[in-house]
Amino acid sequence: MIFSVARENPAHMVADAHLFEELIRKTYKQAYGLAFRLTGNAAEAEDLVQESLIRAFRFFNRYDQSLPFTSWLYRIMTNAHIDSVRRKGRLKVTSLEQSGSEGTATWDFPDFDAAPDKMMMERSLNEPVQNALGAMNAEFRTAVLLADVEGMAYEEIAEIMKTSVGTVRSRIHRGRKQLRRHLMNQTPSTYRSYCDEL
Repeated sequence: MIFSVARENPAHMVADAHLFEELIRKTYKQAYGLAFRLTGNAAEAEDLVQESLIRAFRFFNRYDQSLPFTSWLYRIMTNAHIDSVRRKGRLKVTSLEQSGSEGTATWDFPDFDAAPDKMMMERSLNEPVQNALGAMNAEFRTAVLLADVEGMAYEEIAEIMKTSVGTVRSRIHRGRKQLRRHLMNQTPSTYRSYCDEL
């Protein structure tokens, strides 16, 4: 879909498409990792990455090549994630107990767990930690992940999240506090030493 847009545009768009493809090839695993940590499951992570890549390609002409591509992509991804979290309250939910779309008795779902790289990513954050991340406020979770998992500086995070460095510090502090509280409530014996570091 992304490159069909490039085919309909002039030659400079095709050159931009090739540059975009090269940058995505280099950063896809990192982007998927962040998406998985933000969403908590493989299917939503794939959707978030796809939405982010579509938005990134659409606005690729605004990308300043003197800045890191990952920071720019992460900004798009965090905004897309926050948009999807806000939309979730308005989504229609269908029970799996109902008939399928063509009157069949069951629904067919793709097996997202079949890919070995996705299974490895899911195992890298064990269930209690992922549950704790999922229980956090979306903005706090994003700030904590960008700082503690991606290793970004507060200034970079502030740019990605379109806020001040002081707000980033506050979100990280409050996010770590939420994470610590959740882990201590769920599995205190396992995470006591880790929570002391938070």
